[in-house]
Amino acid sequence: MIERSLVLLKPDAIKRGLSGRIIQRFEDVGFKVVGAKMVWVDENLARQHYFDLGERRGEKVLQVMLKFITSGPVLALCLEGINAVENIRKMVGATEPRGAQPGTIRGDFAHISFADADQQDKAIENLIHASGNVQEAQKEITLWFKPQELHSYKSVHEAHTF
Repeated sequence: MIERSLVLLKPDAIKRGLSGRIIQRFEDVGFKVVGAKMVWVDENLARQHYFDLGERRGEKVLQVMLKFITSGPVLALCLEGINAVENIRKMVGATEPRGAQPGTIRGDFAHISFADADQQDKAIENLIHASGNVQEAQKEITLWFKPQELHSYKSVHEAHTF
């Protein structure tokens, strides 16, 4: 089933110059970039994105996440492909990089733990956000992209199918 998912390359990924390497991983497995833009996230957009984080994880977590996501530019991507939401989440790896498997984006490019982030009183710098389920993806894509910023096209693989 063809789906779309939101992927955000967070300020730490941008500052470390990992954007191209991360995008290449998604393209290498066949996901299409159907939307892309760099955004310096303001607090309003950040609060909309993390709309229920305070309820789920507490106000302190919400505040450190807001501070982090607004600390630098974010590269927002809309990716399209077969079972995109589930497969992208697998590629991204566990939320806590310390526990992410080698071969995942977080497992290969980050190592911070929740405990270390808490000790430093900062958000966990885990490089990337990916929608958690299809409904969340639809809501997040609408939040981050206007309809005219999303594109449909055939990839070279689709154009040459027999």
